Amino acid sequence: MNGTGLGEHRKFNSNNDIPFTKRNSQSLLNVAFNGIDMNGMYSPEKAPMFWDVRGSGLEAQAILPIKTFEEMRGHDFTEEKILDEVVNRINNIPSYKILFNNAFKTHSNVSIDQVSKSLATFQRALLSNNSRFDKYMRGDKSALSEREIKGMALFIKMGCARCHNGPLLSDFKTHIMGVIDNEKLAVSDSGYQHSYAFRTPSLRNLRFTRPYMHSGKMQTLEQVLNFYEDLAGKDLPNTNVKREKLDTLATKLKLAFTDINEIIEFLNTLNDDNFDKKIPTSVPSGLPVGGKIKS
Repeated sequence: MNGTGLGEHRKFNSNNDIPFTKRNSQSLLNVAFNGIDMNGMYSPEKAPMFWDVRGSGLEAQAILPIKTFEEMRGHDFTEEKILDEVVNRINNIPSYKILFNNAFKTHSNVSIDQVSKSLATFQRALLSNNSRFDKYMRGDKSALSEREIKGMALFIKMGCARCHNGPLLSDFKTHIMGVIDNEKLAVSDSGYQHSYAFRTPSLRNLRFTRPYMHSGKMQTLEQVLNFYEDLAGKDLPNTNVKREKLDTLATKLKLAFTDINEIIEFLNTLNDDNFDKKIPTSVPSGLPVGGKIKS
């Protein structure tokens, strides 16, 4: 309750002893397709979630932020008790009980399993899959310009598509890249199994999802691509990562500075802002919609 604003513009209202969240949040748009491969095959319950793939499937993903101290839990409850508190509060709001009972065809108290399924179902409805790139792939060859098509060819030729592939342009695997830490963190973020590996993010809707990388330290696509171009010879920004630990797919990148602008033009064809942006006028709890968005 100590924040105001949305996204990158959200700020603390006053000093507090709850730290910044460890990582830059990935987009929920199209998260229903996490884990899908180039052949369209995937298991929703096994889909890798989070930068460090500590959760599998949207149902599990929906619950973990509630249990996380710096996200939703705060000081007042332990990790073991917070889910019980959430369920008790929902059960004490008559409108929510009616909605849950109607949805799950029951006449009992709301369970945490139902909460996770409800959140996951909502997230699966957040779709954005009609970009100009999508139209091009569906057969409309006029959807992309010549420079954008060239940028796509360079994206593939330079090796970017080795990790960024499939419908969401992600292999959903973890890779060690040596990305710089966020200086706001008290300790270095060591990622997946303390290896400094992080999951490949989707490239869709990059216009709406900055800052970039797990640490949120890159503000523009130019900075991201310059980072990959520098991997060939410059010192790694993260001094905790030795060059010999760098992912072999990263070392094979042949990204040239002169090609960056055309690749960015291609990446911008992956944007589609025609997604559900509706904000309800009220919620059953009676609390302000979206929390303290406005000061």
